[in-house]
Amino acid sequence: MRRAPCYGTVTRRLYVPVFSIHDSLTRDIRTMKRFWTGALTLVLFSGLAACGGSEGGATPGAMAKGADAPAGTVALTGAGATFPYPIYSAWFDTYGRENPVRITYGSIGSGGGIRQVTEGTVDFGASDAPMNEEELAKAPGMLHIPTVLGAVTVAYNLPGVQQPINLSGEVLADIFRGQVKKWNDPRIAQLNPGVSLPARDILVVYRTDGSGTTYVFTDYLSAVSPAWKQQVGTGKSVQWPTGLGAKGNEGVAGQVKQTEGAIGYVELAYARQADLQTAAVQNRAGQFVQPSVEATTAAADGLAQKLGPESDFRVSIVNPEGAQAYPIASWTYLLVPPHMEDCARANALANVVRWSLTEGGDAARKLHYAPLPEPVRDRVLQKLGTVTCGPDRQPVGAAS
Repeated sequence: MRRAPCYGTVTRRLYVPVFSIHDSLTRDIRTMKRFWTGALTLVLFSGLAACGGSEGGATPGAMAKGADAPAGTVALTGAGATFPYPIYSAWFDTYGRENPVRITYGSIGSGGGIRQVTEGTVDFGASDAPMNEEELAKAPGMLHIPTVLGAVTVAYNLPGVQQPINLSGEVLADIFRGQVKKWNDPRIAQLNPGVSLPARDILVVYRTDGSGTTYVFTDYLSAVSPAWKQQVGTGKSVQWPTGLGAKGNEGVAGQVKQTEGAIGYVELAYARQADLQTAAVQNRAGQFVQPSVEATTAAADGLAQKLGPESDFRVSIVNPEGAQAYPIASWTYLLVPPHMEDCARANALANVVRWSLTEGGDAARKLHYAPLPEPVRDRVLQKLGTVTCGPDRQPVGAAS
C-alpha cells in the first residue's frame, strides 16, 4: 500500500507553472528556476510542521495524484536530484503534450528523492549518487536507471579575470579544504601563467542538502586528493572544512553569481544559464578541459565495456582516461521500484523513460547534457524491461 504523500497547502497551485517551459525552454529556464526556488521555499515552510521538518518531507514531488488532470490521464510523481531538473522538465513536458500522461517532478535533492521513493510517496525517485547498501536494504531491488550524463562545473566569480582559469584536482581539493585561501595563491598562479589573479579571499560555496551533485564532486576530489579522501571523503552530505552553504544547484549558482571571489560546484546547465565563469580542470592525461557536452561524452568513452552483463549501473566515471575527457562527469539515475501494483502507472513510467532515452537526445544536448552512449542505453532499456506490475507480476516496459 502506498503511503499518503506529505505536502503543504500551497502545493496544488504550483502544479502548472512547474512545466511552463517548452519551445522556449533554453531561454526561460532561468525564470523557471527563480520561480521554483521561491515556490519550493513556500512548500517547505508550509509543510514542515506537518512533516516533522525533515529533508524530503514537504515536497512538490509528493503532490496529490491526479490534481487537475483530464479524465483518462495517468498522473505520475517523482522527486529528487536538482542536477537533471532542466532536462527532466523538458522531457516530461514534451511527452505530456503528446500522451495522456502528466508527470510532476519535485527538484528537492538526491537525498530527498531516495527517501521519498523508499517511503513509497512517489512513483520514482532521482539521484546522481547511487544508493548505498544501507539505503538499498530499505528498498530491496530498487533499479538504478541512468538517463543522461552531465558535468559538474567548478564555477567562480572573478569579474576582473577574463581568461578562464586552470585548476588541478589537488589544488581544487585544497581550496575546498580551506588550505588555499587567496586567488593569487602561488599554486593557482603556477597553473595560470600570464594571468593577473587578484589578491582576493576565496569564498567556498557548497550544498547544504543531501545532494548527488555533492556526491559526484566529492567522489572526484577523493579520487585525486588523498588528503581530501582522508579528511572529508565522499558523500551526498559531508562536513565541509570551510565555506558558505546553499540549497540546490540553483542556490549554489545564485550565491556564486552574487559574490565576488566565490567558487562553487554546479551542474553545467545551471552554470550556463546563470552565465557563470567555469574553470578548466586538469584531467588524468594532464590536459585542462572546460566542461561541455563533448567533453562529458568523452568521459563516457568505453563505459559499456566496463559494465558487466549483470551491472546495476552503480559505477563512477569521475577522473576517466582520455585527453578530451572532462574529469568531473557523471550520469544521473531514475530510481524505479522493481514492482508496482498499479499497472497503468507502471506502463506509463516505463514508456516515458523509454521515450526520453530514445527520442530525447536533441533536447538533452541543447540543455548541456550528453545522451547515454547507444550500447549503454540498450542495456538500460533491457533493465527497465524487468519491472513488473499487478498481482500477477506481469512485465512492463514494452511500448504500448
